[in-house]
Amino acid sequence: MIDALSLLQDLIRRPSVTPAEEGVLGVLEAVLTPLGFTCTRVRFEGDGSYPVDNLFATRGSAGKHLLFAGHTDVVPPGDTAAWQHPPFAADIADGLIYGRGAADMKSGIAAFVAALSQAPADARISLAITNDEEADSVNGTDKLMAWAEAQGHRFDFAIVGEPSATLRVGDSIKIGRRGSFSGQIKVTGTQGHAAYPDRANNPIPVAAALVSALSGKLDDGTEHFPPSNLEFTTVDVGNPTGNVIPAAVTMRFNVRHNDRWSPESLTQSVNDVIDNLDKQGTTVEFIQLGRPSRVFLSPLDGGVDTLIETIARSTGIPPELSTAGGTSDARFIAEYCAVVEFGLPGPTMHKVDEHIRIADLAALTGLYAQFIADYFRSA
Repeated sequence: MIDALSLLQDLIRRPSVTPAEEGVLGVLEAVLTPLGFTCTRVRFEGDGSYPVDNLFATRGSAGKHLLFAGHTDVVPPGDTAAWQHPPFAADIADGLIYGRGAADMKSGIAAFVAALSQAPADARISLAITNDEEADSVNGTDKLMAWAEAQGHRFDFAIVGEPSATLRVGDSIKIGRRGSFSGQIKVTGTQGHAAYPDRANNPIPVAAALVSALSGKLDDGTEHFPPSNLEFTTVDVGNPTGNVIPAAVTMRFNVRHNDRWSPESLTQSVNDVIDNLDKQGTTVEFIQLGRPSRVFLSPLDGGVDTLIETIARSTGIPPELSTAGGTSDARFIAEYCAVVEFGLPGPTMHKVDEHIRIADLAALTGLYAQFIADYFRSA
C-alpha cells in the first residue's frame, strides 16, 4: 500500500518548474515498478519548443484499458520570501500540506498512484505523465498519446487528475472543455501630425469599430457549454508621442468557444466581419495565432457513467457535470478515448502558499480506488 500523503511530499520536494524534471518522474518510477508497472521514459523535443521528459507506465494486457494522466510540472513560485511555507518544502500544518503543485496537480497524481496500489493486479491500467502542461504543451501529452498509440495501446476511458471540484471532493467533474482560438488583427493607415489629420489616415477608428463588432458573446450556449465569447487582450499602437497619428494598430484576441464553433468557422466569421467593414482607406490583416485547441465533450456512458455512480454512492450527491474553465491536457486525450477531469478543489493553485486539505487527499484517493474497483467489476 502506498501512502498518498508521503508520496505527495516527495513529489512537491522536487522543484519541477516547467520543463525541469528534477527527478520527479524518478519518484513515480520508484513506487510504480514494485506494483508491476513497466515504466518507460519518453523524451520529445523540437517543433519550436524545449525538450521534455515524459513517463508512460503500464500494467496488464487484457480487458478494458483504463488510463490515468496528469502533469508533474509546476508554475514558478514567484517571490519565495512571500511564502509562509517554502514552496518546495512540503510543510504540513493544521491539517494542510503546502507547496507549489500541492493543488495543481501533484495531489491528483499522488492520489491515483496510491489508489492503484489497491487495484486488482490483473486490471489493465496505464499512466501518462508529462512535465509540460503549464507552459508550451508541445512536447508533452500530445506527443505522448501519439507515441502510446504507435506502440499499440488503445484506451477505453481516461481520468486526468486536474483540480475539478469546487467546494468539496467529488462535487464536480469536467466532462469536456471549451475550445481556445487566438488571433491577431493589424489595421494599417498613414502616420502623420495630429494637427493635420487630412494628411494622414488614422487606423484607430477602424480598429475601434472592429473591437466593437467582434467583442463579446458569439452565441447563447449549448446543452453542456456556456456561451462562446471573444475577448480582445491587447491593443497596441507603439506610439510614445501624443501628437502623432499612428501608422498602425495591432490587436490580439482570444475566443473560448463551445461545440457550435470550430477553428475554421471562427476564422470565417472574423473574416466576414472584416470584409463587411468600412475600412476607410486602411488595410486590415487577420492571422491566426498558435495552435487552436478544439472543443470536446465526452459521451455520458461507459466510464463516465460509472464514475458518476461511484461518486454519488460514496458522497450521497451526484457530481455536477462541468465544462467550465480553460484548457487542459485532456484535450489531447479526447482524440483517443472518453476522458474526464476529476480531482481536488483548487482555490489556491498557482498562488503563494498553495495548499490542500490532507483530508481531501485521503477522500480523493478513496474515490479513485472505489472507481477502479467499480470500473473493472463491470467489465
